[in-house]
Amino acid sequence: MDMRELPERMRRWSLAGQMLALQIVVVGITAAGGTALAALQAGDLLTDEAAGRAEAVAVSVADSPSVLAALGDSATLQPYAERVRRETGVDFITIMSTGGLRYTHPNPAQIGRRFLGNTGPALRGRTFTETYTGTLGSSVRAVAPVRDAGGGVRALVSAGITVEKISVRLRGQVAGAVFIGLLGLSAGGAGAYLVGSRLRRQTHGMGPAELSRMYEYHDAILHAVREGLLLVDGAGRLTLCNDGARELLGLPGDADGRHVGELGLPASLAGLLASGESRSDEIHLTGERTLVVNVAVVRSGNRSLGTVVTLRDHTELQALTGQLDAERGFADSLRAAAHESANRLHTVITLVELGRTEQAVAFATAELRAAQQLTDRVMGAVREPVLAALLLGKSAEAAERGVELAISPDTGLDDIGLDGRDLVTILGNLIDNAVEAAVSGVPPARVDVRLLADETTFLISVADSGPGLDAVTAREAFRRGWTTKGDGRGLGLAMVGQAVRRLGGAIDVGGGPGAVFTVRLPLRAEGLS
Repeated sequence: MDMRELPERMRRWSLAGQMLALQIVVVGITAAGGTALAALQAGDLLTDEAAGRAEAVAVSVADSPSVLAALGDSATLQPYAERVRRETGVDFITIMSTGGLRYTHPNPAQIGRRFLGNTGPALRGRTFTETYTGTLGSSVRAVAPVRDAGGGVRALVSAGITVEKISVRLRGQVAGAVFIGLLGLSAGGAGAYLVGSRLRRQTHGMGPAELSRMYEYHDAILHAVREGLLLVDGAGRLTLCNDGARELLGLPGDADGRHVGELGLPASLAGLLASGESRSDEIHLTGERTLVVNVAVVRSGNRSLGTVVTLRDHTELQALTGQLDAERGFADSLRAAAHESANRLHTVITLVELGRTEQAVAFATAELRAAQQLTDRVMGAVREPVLAALLLGKSAEAAERGVELAISPDTGLDDIGLDGRDLVTILGNLIDNAVEAAVSGVPPARVDVRLLADETTFLISVADSGPGLDAVTAREAFRRGWTTKGDGRGLGLAMVGQAVRRLGGAIDVGGGPGAVFTVRLPLRAEGLS
């Protein structure tokens, strides 16, 4: 194989394969370097140890009184030197004259011959060590002076250990170091294989280029989609969110890694995100938005990895739906009024046919007067066209259900410059809930509406003759899902609360004997006409 092809082939390996190869190379280089360093250190240590031992033996023999007494007598010194040599483990002990003539030697044939090596420092009274090649080969030796009582140098003692003996010991220690290095290499290779296997499972066998490309695609998708996307782990911590989710939920910049309960989300939404349960198309309200939330649990085998949450903004759709409901209510009211007018017209025609013209005129005039009075009352008090139309429609709806919708005598309202959709949401839902409560109360069923505006505040008050709300229920009434029907689908009052907060107002719930909802919305002076 052409060695130039190797880097290209390695680039095509998976990330786990590249990491395994890299780890094996690193471990191999580390083991080889450690073994070489250990061998060098062992050689230096053995040489130093040999020199120290030779010096200690040479000084000990030189300081022996029996050596000074027997100088020149090889027959006495040779057995002594050999006994000491065997006991200390050195390879030779040579006792010599100051001129270098040997009195002792491991090879008796060398006795009387001249010592091979340096003796100058010892003749000057200093013990020294050196590596020198003599009759026994290269050796690490020490030379020490033998002094008389007056301090004069009378003879010399040399003790040494051959380099071959040191090399034998060194080869044993190097073999041990190599064995330990191989064990380390094997353990490192096994560990690298296990790490590589785990990495291969986690990366699904993909290479760095594939992982980088996948990251770029996923990052581009996350930033491109308008819908909100969240990843929440099994402990309820936010692990990922895209730009859409940050905008829809108003998340802080450091949201990643924090528990969803610490992100300032509404309690119901935070509870859903931390529950680890799958949900489909749930409606949740934030401070200014209506969101459709879907939660899907992500599993690996039987283990839950967390949840994927998608968010869709239905604020505009919900507002349009509210307007559509209002328009539908107006249409129903018109149909009911048309049906009632047809009945009255038939009555008038029948009276005319019977020749009772005066009764027909009186009946028609009375009905016309009642209808016109209601219209004049509403249009005269409320000059905000959207609210006036809403009140007329709700009056007809309430009448169909047997509820009297009364406009407070002190109601007076011009164009206040607030968003008509929010006003329809607030007033329409309050009247709908009041009618429902009045129907379930003690007859006669009645709903009183009061609208007032001054230079700073717009006041909406809706009271019903129903059973009323206790303090606990009043606090829960604006929670998503609350309803007197108990089906968990209530959304009207929750949207009222959201609209009031969006306009910067406040809402109070009182009793008297039914429920009284009072909304106060701030106005700018220039918003009044």
